[in-house]
Amino acid sequence: MIIPLEWMPPLMFAGLVVFMIIGYPVAFSLAAVGFFFGFLSIDFGYFTMPFMQAIPGRVFGSILSNELLLAIPFFTFMGAILEKCGLAEDMLESMGQLFGPMKGGLGYSTIIVGFILGAITGTVAAQVIAMAMITLPVMMRYKYDMRYATGVLAASGTITQLVPPSLVLVVLADQLGRSVGDMYLGAWGPSLLQIVLFAAYTFYLTLVKPAALPPVSRTLFGKALLIKCAWGIIPAAVLIFLVLGTIMMGLATPTEAGAMGTIGAIVLAVVRNAPLTRFDRWAFGVGCAAAGLGFVIGLFAFKSVPFKIAFTVMFASIIWLCWRAWQVKDLRDLIVMALQATMRITAMVAFILVGATCFSITFQGVDGNLWVEHLMSNLPGGVWGFLIVVNLFVFFLAFFLDFFEIAFIIVPMLAPVAQKILEPVVGPDAALIWFGVMLCVNVQTSFMHPPFGFALFYLRSVAPKEVKSSDIYWGSIPWVVLQLIMVVIVVALPQSVTYFLDAPSTVDPTKIKIELQTPDTETEVPNFAPTPKN
Repeated sequence: MIIPLEWMPPLMFAGLVVFMIIGYPVAFSLAAVGFFFGFLSIDFGYFTMPFMQAIPGRVFGSILSNELLLAIPFFTFMGAILEKCGLAEDMLESMGQLFGPMKGGLGYSTIIVGFILGAITGTVAAQVIAMAMITLPVMMRYKYDMRYATGVLAASGTITQLVPPSLVLVVLADQLGRSVGDMYLGAWGPSLLQIVLFAAYTFYLTLVKPAALPPVSRTLFGKALLIKCAWGIIPAAVLIFLVLGTIMMGLATPTEAGAMGTIGAIVLAVVRNAPLTRFDRWAFGVGCAAAGLGFVIGLFAFKSVPFKIAFTVMFASIIWLCWRAWQVKDLRDLIVMALQATMRITAMVAFILVGATCFSITFQGVDGNLWVEHLMSNLPGGVWGFLIVVNLFVFFLAFFLDFFEIAFIIVPMLAPVAQKILEPVVGPDAALIWFGVMLCVNVQTSFMHPPFGFALFYLRSVAPKEVKSSDIYWGSIPWVVLQLIMVVIVVALPQSVTYFLDAPSTVDPTKIKIELQTPDTETEVPNFAPTPKN
């Protein structure tokens, strides 16, 4: 019995669902389904064995040699370092002192710190665990509503999926064939709007339930408060500018920016935790001054000798600080733990990529892309029908799949259809950026909605026994609704994504005058004769 060609794509999806229900790892499930239907298609005559040679060709050609994907281990390592160096504790304490006397002040500080940490760590687990261990006991002490407390901690941790330099945005840029810088620019609008939405919900609760979000007494005032806030915020702001600024200004690729961010995270961890001598501090100050000088010079003459000298001094001071840190056992163990976490995540991404390649090659061989295009192009409602169906589809997939799996399996199938359908709305350049950011906002919910939200699991693992699991699950629901409202805003208002992409022209086309000067035949005769050659 020969299975008709048009049945093969839906059967491949069904086979993948069966493997996921069994609980087999997704990376190996993708490869198994791809190879099984690939050899089945060869037997049915839909393509030949040489077609399957595209799998190793793509793995070794477009995946292992993809420099953009190198940004993943760099950003992961940077986040793992910052998770352990005490930055989150200082930021939460300083923001708590600043906003504490306000009703809902701990909620506002959690939201702001979640936004800032999201821009420098990129890992949900690190944010949720760090913020819960520090802030949740304080919220419990001041009788905060437990469902609000758990909800705001989990939701603020998931902000990292949307705020640049999110790993989700890096992966989506790679799969959609767009620049990471444009994807970052497109994500800024929704990420800021989401912060406003979370803060507005907190403010609403302070009006209707003021006793549920009481103020917290402040213990620092005046100069001490300013120093505490500066020490908690300025290092993070400098690191954000180092990573994001160099990408958006075109001074560095995402991989290069990730490498610089990793170096910055290591230096920050050393300065904050290592017992430095006066000479160490002097060396670090010289390195910082050289880095600033080199950056300024590099803006004007990238290959200049002073630029090279400045950065040589900077790296020499960094190497010295790293050597001093290696002599401290606690810091040595911290770099080791960060390396282990980075290796786990990078290996997981690599295996999912290989499995997704096996699946997608076979899927294309049985005309799966045409099947998806036909399925999505004929939806009622045109553009809006397509966007609604895709968002519902991704929302329910997120109950079972990680964002890496969604990005590597689903996005390549939907990208050509999205480009074709969305291009008339926002133009050819912004269509896939809008689509990618919209998916990123949607995928955030995968960490929040019960029963498989990993942010809820992380919160449960560090929450005291007095915190009921029912409070954690019920507390997440309003924040999932807020995230879905954010999806609706991005769908209804493409300008929330494309505003920073569009470079508005200052020229009024109605005032442009084109004057053609006609030669005076009596005084000026145009010469059309060819110029004689020497």
